[in-house]
Amino acid sequence: MKSNWKTLAIIALLSSFVTLAAYNILGFNKQDVIFNESAPASQPIGRLAALTGPQSAPGDFAYAAEASTPAVVHIKTTITRTVRQQQIPDIFRDFFGDEFGRGNSTPQRQRGQASGSGVIISQDGYIVTNNHVVQNADEVEVILTDKRSFKAKVIGTDPLTDLAVIQVNAKNLPSITLGDSDALKLGEWVLAVGYPLDLESTVTAGIVSAKSRRIGILDQNINRNEERPEAPVEAFIQTDAAINPGNSGGALVNLRGELVGINSAIASATGYYSGYGFAVPVSLVKKVSADLVKYGAVQRGYLGIIPVELNSLRAQELGSKIGRGIYINEVVEGGASAAAGLKKGDVIVKMEGQPVDSDGQMREIIGRRRPGDVIAVTVNRNGDLRDFRVELRNRNGGRDIIKKSDNVSASTAAKTLSSLGADFEELAGADAKRLGVSGGVRVKRVRDGKMAETDIEEGFIIVKANGKNVRTVKDLQAALSSTNAGDGLMLVGMYPNSSRMYYYAVPV
Repeated sequence: MKSNWKTLAIIALLSSFVTLAAYNILGFNKQDVIFNESAPASQPIGRLAALTGPQSAPGDFAYAAEASTPAVVHIKTTITRTVRQQQIPDIFRDFFGDEFGRGNSTPQRQRGQASGSGVIISQDGYIVTNNHVVQNADEVEVILTDKRSFKAKVIGTDPLTDLAVIQVNAKNLPSITLGDSDALKLGEWVLAVGYPLDLESTVTAGIVSAKSRRIGILDQNINRNEERPEAPVEAFIQTDAAINPGNSGGALVNLRGELVGINSAIASATGYYSGYGFAVPVSLVKKVSADLVKYGAVQRGYLGIIPVELNSLRAQELGSKIGRGIYINEVVEGGASAAAGLKKGDVIVKMEGQPVDSDGQMREIIGRRRPGDVIAVTVNRNGDLRDFRVELRNRNGGRDIIKKSDNVSASTAAKTLSSLGADFEELAGADAKRLGVSGGVRVKRVRDGKMAETDIEEGFIIVKANGKNVRTVKDLQAALSSTNAGDGLMLVGMYPNSSRMYYYAVPV
């Protein structure tokens, strides 16, 4: 009996072995079938896209939408503009009448409203948005998806990345999960979540069509009157998800509902969606928002070079042996690169192990670091690859943290012309002679700012400021610095094709 039992057991084991072998040989592997099938709809994973394998196609966008929309808020701002124009001195009215100059208007305060979006990044009320959404706002209101409304405080802004952090006094808010923008792939599906055209919460879908895109939109925020103006950081995620005015500051999320970017701009001739939107990558958002909350100002590390993005034509002009990378056109004396041993003519080909061939990509990598951080840089020097470790420095050449109070004290010492919201250039000698003046400063461009609140137009030539002659930009700067808050800057000048004098008061 025992012998029969042993025989039957051996036969059963052999039979099982043969069956399993045949099962695998013939390809009936049940694990492969489960791997390629969607999980039950009740499980979250079943509502995501199949992000790997040949079946890479969109799944159910509802999961990402449901996960992200509660953390995306509507931001409404109120902006008060003062439009003032200095009265014409009596002596001129006596000779020329009240119509001389630009009239005799009294100060007027105009209130306007704007709308944008924001993303809750912490349960205790910190919200990230665009700088241009809250810039110059007198009041900021935040409206949640559940219709609750809060007054918000601006914690900090950064025009060079077009990011800002605001805060509402609330707890246990729905906050978004931060994703990894570095892991985004071209062609990957993303959703844009926000409040376009003053509508309720809106979700649109598209794909990532480019990364590290520079479009030059932030160049307007460069303070060109500074001795060493800071360059903006543009390394946008480009997407064809529909983005319109009001989407600014809203979320770009992957199909897991994770934040991968803050929607900031569109490429359009009409001002409305026509194919492409641009978002600040979350890798940069994390660093900038953390700095604004902790220090009140962004801690920027500087490489200390003048870079040139290479292509075949520029490489030929510069005599470079390679046609891709970042050519070091100049090494700043006493800067981080000089200390590390980099030289003019070196071509940066890698940073932190990543191949680098665009200025935007390089600035994004550096933009995530602070002074004192060390980054790995690989350069091509005369055909040879060399590795360097560069310790980034702050703008002053040191490694110290620059707090908001430091910036405030510097700005109160001397007001900058950038606060006027215009670009200036000195009048050429020949033009001054033709106009019959000893010199002057021409308004090259009027941007958003104090000067835009007046009737001053581009081309206006300033010859006096607060009663003092203006021959150079420094003269104009000196007049502004000596102006008390609330007094206004009195400008006297003319337009290029007229000898008629105009009087303007610019609020400061």
